[in-house]
This record gives sequence, structure tokens and C-alpha cells, in this order.
Amino acid sequence: MLTILGFVMIAAFLALIMMKKMSPMAALVLIPALFCVLVGQGAHLGDYVLKGIGDLAPTAAMLMFAIIYFGVMIDVGLFDPIVRGILKFCKADPVRVVVGTALLAAIVSLDGDGSTTFMITVSALYPLYKRLKMSLVVMTGVAATANGVMNTLPWGGPTARAATALKLDAGDIFVPMIPALAVGLVAVFALAYVLGRRERKRLGVLTLGDAGLVTDEAPEKETEQVLVGAGSGGAPADARPTTGGAGTGSGDAPATGSEVQADDDDGLQVLDPQRATLRPKLYWFNAALTLALLTLLILQVLPIPVLFLLGAALALTVNFPHMKDQKARVAAHAENVLNVSGMVFAAAVFTGVLTGTGMVEHMARWLVSGIPDALGPHMGIVTGVLSIPLTYFMSNDGFYFGIVPILAEAGAAHGVAPIEIARASLVGQALHMSSPLVPAVYVLVGMAKVEFGDHTKFTVKWAALTSLVVLCAGVLFGIL
Repeated sequence: MLTILGFVMIAAFLALIMMKKMSPMAALVLIPALFCVLVGQGAHLGDYVLKGIGDLAPTAAMLMFAIIYFGVMIDVGLFDPIVRGILKFCKADPVRVVVGTALLAAIVSLDGDGSTTFMITVSALYPLYKRLKMSLVVMTGVAATANGVMNTLPWGGPTARAATALKLDAGDIFVPMIPALAVGLVAVFALAYVLGRRERKRLGVLTLGDAGLVTDEAPEKETEQVLVGAGSGGAPADARPTTGGAGTGSGDAPATGSEVQADDDDGLQVLDPQRATLRPKLYWFNAALTLALLTLLILQVLPIPVLFLLGAALALTVNFPHMKDQKARVAAHAENVLNVSGMVFAAAVFTGVLTGTGMVEHMARWLVSGIPDALGPHMGIVTGVLSIPLTYFMSNDGFYFGIVPILAEAGAAHGVAPIEIARASLVGQALHMSSPLVPAVYVLVGMAKVEFGDHTKFTVKWAALTSLVVLCAGVLFGIL
């Protein structure tokens, strides 16, 4: 009964948020509370929720101070050169923009933290997507999938968990998987190219002209899009639709790089090179501080929440020594902090009930018991296949510490080494990063102003396909 109710609870949650019948926060709280009562454990709901909140509190603290830290770094101009470089590479071509999204997300993912990756990626590319009228779910989907593949780095979490759960060396697990994971990353870039071509077909092709970026062709529009204004480094500073004229000959004076163009939809402002929060004299201090923070994060010198707490306090104090300026910066990022931390604590209700009632354990054992004996010698492949849905519906802790040991035990009975099970367990990470149980995904969709249900509907199929590519590559290379 617990197995059935577990699957029904997850299905109900996904259906309601994808059909937009409930907000993700409300669904994460109300649905598990209802099912907790249905399984006859309503009296323990408080205990389950508090246990879930206790488990996720460090994550919520990390996200809160990470958002403040990177928000301050964006305000003071640390990432402006990155934005200009990406804009220069993209040249307003939707194909290059989407491929650039995958590239930036993959590079920043080297720090091992998904929240950091999404904050930097969205901050850099959101203005460009909005100005070109590109689909924002393309950005979130590509960024999440690229980060999911890179999440398998030994310091990213899953590999370390698999090594701990099976008492193996993380390097022995990860290094042989590099070829398969590299193929998965290539698949992400191929996906980005295909989605970029689709966006180009929908929007038209933009090229760099003397006075800005001019639409060469726009099959579905009668108006032309012109990106006007040049930021430093020759990067476009703005894009806006214009009617009539032939691109640069519309009669409108180009906007200067110092202008801030507001978006009609939500008041978006492109990073103004003359904004009051810039701290050019402190650029190298901020760069060194960020590099030191990421280095300490990778080395795990201190817990991640503590590192971001100290980093945020130091960044605010040095860049904005006056109290009123510090308050203004915190207030400027308060909405993101509240949205993300609220979603994390709401997710704690879902995970607390799923784990506390025993539903997740019963679901896992049912899946494992359903594996035919004939597949026993192929438990590596079976583990890879199971990792795709299981890491989506479960936290990494639940999967690697609760399920992987069971799969390893079943594999050992058929002569399959635990190291092979550990490697196969990494396959599903491309999809895992879009799971509603991953706090970082709420940073992604929140900053991109994308509905979680829309992100889910768009991303799941592509991320699952990427995971299958990694699995097939692992089998082809003889890794699994």
C-alpha cells in the first residue's frame, strides 16, 4: 500500500504543477500532508516535517547567502566582462546564444555547486534572451542538463556519495566514467545546437551591423528586431523591436552604452556600465575573493553555508561600507532569497513525509524486487536505467545511501562488482538536476522567471535522453 501511495503522491504532485493547478510551493506542502494522513501517520506529520527541515536547513542557509554574495558581485560588476565576452561570441545569433548557455553552464559547473552555476548563467544571459525574445525555458533546460552532467565531478556530490555508500575510492568511480560523461556533454551541446536552430527559425537571424544588430530574416514576423547600443568591448547592450525601415535606417538614434533600457514585460534592465553600484577599483579584490571562496568550497575547508555566510558579509562590508548601502543591496536581492529559501523549506515537507512514512523505501524495494533473475548479470545496466527515474523522484542522499547498496548487493549475487554499480548510478544526474527535490533548480527557474511546471515539461524529455546517451556510451566503451 505504501508503494502505491508513494507513486500516486509523486504523480499527483507532478500533474498538478505541470497543469498549473497549484503552485510548486503549495503542492510541495499540501500534497504530502494529505498523503501522510491517508497512510494513517498524520499524528507524526510534525515530526517528519521538522526532520525534513532540519536536513535541508544548511542548504537553505547556503542558498540564501550565496544569492546575496553573487548578487553583490553582479552589482559591483565582477561578471560584466563575462557578459560582454558571451555577447560578443553570440552576436545575437540564437544558435550561438543557446550553445553559449551550455558552454557557460558547463564551465561554471566546475565549482561543483549547482546554485552558483545557475546564478551566474542566468545573470549573464537572461538580458540577452529577453531582448532577443528567445524562449527562457530553453535557457533553463540547457543550463540544468549541462550542470547535471558536470554534477558527476567527484566534488559535486553524487560520486562522493556513491563512494561513501559502497566504501570505494571516488577516483576509481569517476575516472573510468569520463569518456561516457564526455559523450553526454557532447550530447548537451548537440541539443543546444538543435534548440538554437529551432529558435533561429522562429525568430530570424541577426547579424552585427555598424549601428547595432540587424535582423536579416524573420520568417514569422513583419517587424525587424534591432539591437542598438554598444557596451564596452563591442558587445550589444540592448535589443528592441522596431517597425519599418531597413535595420539601421529606421531613423532612431542608437542608444548609448550608458543607457538602461527597461523591458516592457517585467522592468528588466540590462546591466548599465555606469550604474552606481559598480566598484571598478575593487574589481581584483572581488575576483580574488570569489576565486578564494570557490577554492575553499572545492577543498571543503569549511561547510559551504559557512563559507558563503562569511563571503557575503565580507563582500558587503568592503564594497558597501555604509550601512544604508548594505541594507539597499540586501533588499535588492530579498525577493530571490525569499522565493528560493521558501521553496527549499516547502520541499522539506515533501522529502520528510516521503522518507518518514517509509514510502520511498517501499518504492525502491518494489522496483528492485521486480528485476528478473535473467537481468542479474547485467545489474550495471539495470542500475543505470533505474538511476534515471529514481534520482528524479528522490534526493541524492536517499538514492545513494538507501538504494545503491541494495542494487550493489543484488549485483554481487550475480558476480557484478560494486564499482560497476557505483559508476552506473551516476547516469541519471542529467535529469536529477531538474528534480523538484533539488533546491538549486528553484534558483534557476526563480531567477529566470520561468514557471517550474513549464521547465519540467520542456526539460524532462531532453535530460532523460541525455542520461540514456551516457548509459549507451558507458555500455559501448565497456565501462558498464
